Amino acid sequence: MSDNRLDQDFRIPALLKFTAPTAVMMVFMALYQMVDGAFVAQFVGENALSALNIVYPVPSIMFAFSIMLSTGSSAIIARNMGEGNMHLARENFSFSVAVGLALGVAFALLGSLFMEPLLHLLGATPLLYPYCRGYLFVLVLASPLAVFQVLFQNYFVTAGKPQLGLVVTVLGGLSNILLDYVFIVVFHMGVSGAALATAIGYAIPGLFGLIYFLVNRKGTLYFVKPVFRGRVLLHSCTNGASEMVSNLALAITTFLFNTLMLRYAGESGVAAITIVLYAQFLMTSVFFGFSTGVAPVVSFQYGSANTVQLKKVFRNSLVIIGVISVVVFGLSQLCSGPVIRVFVTPDSPVYAITSHGFALFSISFLFTGINIFASALFTAFSNGVVSAILSFLRTFVFLILSLLLLPWLWELDGIWLAVPVAEILALCISLFYLVKLKKVYHY
Repeated sequence: MSDNRLDQDFRIPALLKFTAPTAVMMVFMALYQMVDGAFVAQFVGENALSALNIVYPVPSIMFAFSIMLSTGSSAIIARNMGEGNMHLARENFSFSVAVGLALGVAFALLGSLFMEPLLHLLGATPLLYPYCRGYLFVLVLASPLAVFQVLFQNYFVTAGKPQLGLVVTVLGGLSNILLDYVFIVVFHMGVSGAALATAIGYAIPGLFGLIYFLVNRKGTLYFVKPVFRGRVLLHSCTNGASEMVSNLALAITTFLFNTLMLRYAGESGVAAITIVLYAQFLMTSVFFGFSTGVAPVVSFQYGSANTVQLKKVFRNSLVIIGVISVVVFGLSQLCSGPVIRVFVTPDSPVYAITSHGFALFSISFLFTGINIFASALFTAFSNGVVSAILSFLRTFVFLILSLLLLPWLWELDGIWLAVPVAEILALCISLFYLVKLKKVYHY
């Protein structure tokens, strides 16, 4: 084995050790976003919390393109490294970061210009509109920082430095939490203060990554003169399409959730689904973290044609995902009450709606992990088509069909059951492709 951390014997302890920083990083990100929402709910109001979910589709679209670029290019870069072509890997890395900068600037400009029609399109009611605008305007301006954060979270893992990515993400998250208190509680800046705290939380890992890869010339990855390669950009986009589809679908389904909740339960329903979606992000973040952490390992072993390690990584990953799924479901049942009380008091009508809905919604956690892992696996193999099919069906087709059909049958309960039904259907498709392509990729 070499000194490259991607090139080692990945038994379960080694796999957990390598992926743990990324998983913890994702959990921490979800946790500090929950704290963001909790500060808004407790010190600004439940309507302000609803506003955060109304505007969520806009940053979700920004993250969709960022994740597409970062995951798609990471697979290419890791494969270049596995093939021993380090200079090509560094050129593709530098080029991808330059594309990310252009992407962030474009989002900042377009979001600022079209702010008002966007908010009306998203369904901001007169009661929620001031909160929506105050929050979204700051986040849109911080788009380049958000893109850098997403890019470098993946590139630290690809460079074999997941712990470094964890440290700077934790620092960003702690800063976000501290500044939430300062801006919202001390300075009474409301939702704009929450957005500013989030933007600074983006800036810490984003700018650190930029400086680190610019200054550190001894690591596996660092900046060199970028070379424009249209084929690499196209391959990155197609290869990372599944992750983009997931986030674009999240934007659309969040919009549908909000619309349906306004119809069946008013603004209180929107606040309830906001809390549940925060909890979902927290509970499933460990799946995203593990899958993101293991993807460069799969790409490297595939690129180096090490089928023995590839099979071991695949088999051990399934065991880990299975155990985590059971644990996450158990925690969701035990901890739902305390989680909801972070946002609203038990005497609030929002509490009753959320508590009942979360019990139904949490069934999905038993099936989500394998679906997320399957999509990430095929992205790591640079099979963006299959990965995109899995994500598109899971997060868009099956979920939208469930949201359109189930409320017609069971009203509010149908909304809560839409995600579990979509995950079960997606599991069938994931298992089909995992079996079908096993002999193609030799896992």
